[in-house]
Amino acid sequence: MQAYGYARVSTKEQHSDRQIHSLKEAGVSEKNIFTDTMSGKNFERLRYEQLLALLKSGDRLIVKSIDRLGRSYKEIVEQWRIITKDIQADITVLDMPLLDTSIKRDLLGTFISDVVLQILSFVAQNEREVTMLRQSEGIIQAKKRGVKFGRPKLNPPFDFAEIKKDYIEKKLSSRTAAKRLNVSQFTFLRWIRG
Repeated sequence: MQAYGYARVSTKEQHSDRQIHSLKEAGVSEKNIFTDTMSGKNFERLRYEQLLALLKSGDRLIVKSIDRLGRSYKEIVEQWRIITKDIQADITVLDMPLLDTSIKRDLLGTFISDVVLQILSFVAQNEREVTMLRQSEGIIQAKKRGVKFGRPKLNPPFDFAEIKKDYIEKKLSSRTAAKRLNVSQFTFLRWIRG
């Protein structure tokens, strides 16, 4: 029987230190901790998939909280089923002691654990949807205030007119013209369109 830990953060600006510390305190060795830096909307995550491939019957997967496993209600419930039923490994959620399949339970205990999982999975997805709604509302308001998003637009360099002329006269391809200007082909064609 092996104990594995899984930690996840959504962006590179976030840190998984707190999760990793909790996993170590729960008895997971550092070599058995898998970490992803990706959104929790689905389970197509390299390190999570590697972890899933290692899990065997009798092993135990430990996560700090259910939303670190994922944020999609349907996906969390499906992954829980795969791990506990198909693989027959246990799951422990440190922040929610009711979600610990390693504790042998009677029928009522299993029922309560399943109900709590359903509720927490719903809450995790709902939090994600609310966050996305707030982001989109914030972006709309920022655009109304004149805030520009994305990379600043490049202005054509001084030799653009000459290279544009050669491109129009079919002396240069758009790819070659872009290389000479040291920009992407897309940027060059956008400058051409004006």
